Amino acid sequence: MTLPAEPPPAPAPETGPPRPVGAGERSLLPDVLRGLALLGILVVNVQDFAGFREWTQVGIDRVVQVLTDIFLNGRSISLFAMLFGWGAAGLLARHGPGTLARRLVVLFVLGTAHFVFVWHGDIISMYALLAVALLFTARLTARTLVLLSGLLGGWWLLSGLLAGLAAVGSPAGRPVFFPNLVPGMGYLEFVAWRAANFVEDQLGSAVYNGPWLIALFCLGAAAQRTGLLTRPGEHRPLLRRLAVWGLAVGLPLGVLLAWLNTQGTRPAFLFSIPVRMGGGLATALGYVGVLGLLASRGRLGPLRAFAASGRVAMSNYIAQSLVMTTFFYPYGGGQFGRWGAAPAVALALLVGLAQLPVSAWLLRRFGSGPLERLTRRLVYGRPDRREPGES
Repeated sequence: MTLPAEPPPAPAPETGPPRPVGAGERSLLPDVLRGLALLGILVVNVQDFAGFREWTQVGIDRVVQVLTDIFLNGRSISLFAMLFGWGAAGLLARHGPGTLARRLVVLFVLGTAHFVFVWHGDIISMYALLAVALLFTARLTARTLVLLSGLLGGWWLLSGLLAGLAAVGSPAGRPVFFPNLVPGMGYLEFVAWRAANFVEDQLGSAVYNGPWLIALFCLGAAAQRTGLLTRPGEHRPLLRRLAVWGLAVGLPLGVLLAWLNTQGTRPAFLFSIPVRMGGGLATALGYVGVLGLLASRGRLGPLRAFAASGRVAMSNYIAQSLVMTTFFYPYGGGQFGRWGAAPAVALALLVGLAQLPVSAWLLRRFGSGPLERLTRRLVYGRPDRREPGES
């Protein structure tokens, strides 16, 4: 997750030629992309918060699940990871490995606290842990980073497909990764369970997901090298290709993912992983292409509202976990396992969209979110350090 640090500049007019981004000024496009990705991640994560199984959904719940799989599942998290790499690469270029290393340590500590005290699905600590690899990429060109990403990502996807093929014919059912939520289970019991599982979860995730996430970080770093997100007007031919080919490849794979997620078998589950992430990356690149073209012409329109949410991404992400676990878990509203996809996604959209005006107010009133301010204090020694495009 990229974590912005500077309050937004005055908005550019929506008409006329796009104004170039000046030195020290923050580009709008990365924040809009981050805000949209943040909402998409919540919509996908609500399955885990609410405890519904995608392959058992029927009626309107199945319709909502299918739409989620086609347009958001794997797409939002891929976009988030690339933006994390983009921001980390920018920080590395401006301030060197020492500052980036300190920031990754701070993010790892905050992510660990999020995992233990709030929700087992935290991604901040894992991103911080794996992004150590970016400390060794300062001298790599954009072309080399893309090549490295292709090698890592291609190997990971091939491994996933081979695992699916090896399971063909298996009678085993689809695994369930929800926690065992016992009615009446208290908050401290959850904390103890998550603390006991943290190290094993991190190690397992790092081994399994590491190559794929590092590949996405490298793509984001390549985008930082070329100025793709900060100067989209200079890259319109590339953005057009991303929009056309990304969506042409990614959306059909999203349809395939939606079908696989209606099947309750283990082979379908294993095949769904590379399909989800491969199609997710393609679609995410398509979204970058579409929004990049709009930004290059100053035509983001209402989508500009998502920039505020993207600027306080850390605070919003953890706030989402607090709201959802409090509502669904036994120590709060106790609604886990009682909601299907349609009402759960509706709630996620309500919470995510409500964060837009709250984020805008935080930026007007304080210049950043509370966790962004804390992060800057721990990294730089003061809360008002402002870095354009900081992750």
